[in-house]
Amino acid sequence: MSYREGRFWQPDVTIATVVVYGGRLLCVEERANGSVVINQPAGHLEPDESLEQAALRETREETGWDVRLTAFLGAYQWKAPARDGESDGRHYLRFAFAAQPLRHDPARPLDDGIVRALWMTPDELMAARDRHRSPLVWQVVADFLAGQRYPLSLLRQVE
Repeated sequence: MSYREGRFWQPDVTIATVVVYGGRLLCVEERANGSVVINQPAGHLEPDESLEQAALRETREETGWDVRLTAFLGAYQWKAPARDGESDGRHYLRFAFAAQPLRHDPARPLDDGIVRALWMTPDELMAARDRHRSPLVWQVVADFLAGQRYPLSLLRQVE
């Protein structure tokens, strides 16, 4: 039975930030599916939260960094491969932002599952591609490095 035939379907809505300082990208190592993988600061949109609020919150929770959003990078859709026991992989809709670091709180506990925050050069991140949480990690960075930027005003939360 397909979605059009009445089966419920909903993608996971996530956000991610590309934070750059001194030519390095703020990344996280996190535990996922039994492995330690690399991701941008990223996570799920929560109820009653704007995309921008989610980006700021997830970056703070996963890295201890407060940031200022500077641009919208794009919306990305990806279907994860099915895992054991799943008939179909999960679908993700990621909204990505560029941000500047403002201040760091090294005493702030990081989210469950986060091993550590680290700064990586683009070359280091590319070299670790086999450890990326998903292909979205590099695609978002590649678009950022190519100069892709859209104004934050492109996003609207309608009350």
